[in-house]
Amino acid sequence: MPDTNQTLIFLPVLVLVALTLVAFVRMAVGRTAAVKAGHDPDFYRAHIGAPEPEHAAAGVRHWDNLFELPTLFYAGCLAAFVLGGVTGWTLAFAWGFAIARVLQSAVHITYNNPGHRGLAFVIGVLFVFALWINVAINVFDAI
Repeated sequence: MPDTNQTLIFLPVLVLVALTLVAFVRMAVGRTAAVKAGHDPDFYRAHIGAPEPEHAAAGVRHWDNLFELPTLFYAGCLAAFVLGGVTGWTLAFAWGFAIARVLQSAVHITYNNPGHRGLAFVIGVLFVFALWINVAINVFDAI
């Protein structure tokens, strides 16, 4: 078993959970502001009718994004923990993803430059791939 404290893998996980909660609040504030500005509240029953204003829709898209690629991150971190395979490399890959994801979100909710956001996304993807390669190595080592 590695000398690394296995529970350290949950620190970058907590960062992503906090980011997701912030995105939820941002989405709720955006939708509330849209309704107060005159957007039809009935839209939110079945999402039929005039589309949400751009600022509200961007908040929803940001929220949705946090349930796409990050699911692989969460699963990889849990797998590493269960396997007892949290090493310095595992932590580096997990922190790399968490930081890239925070940067991607910061771009998305501020000036939203697709090139900058995309770069952060690609970096995050590379860190998730590396995390899963690390997990796979641990699986094959355990066989």
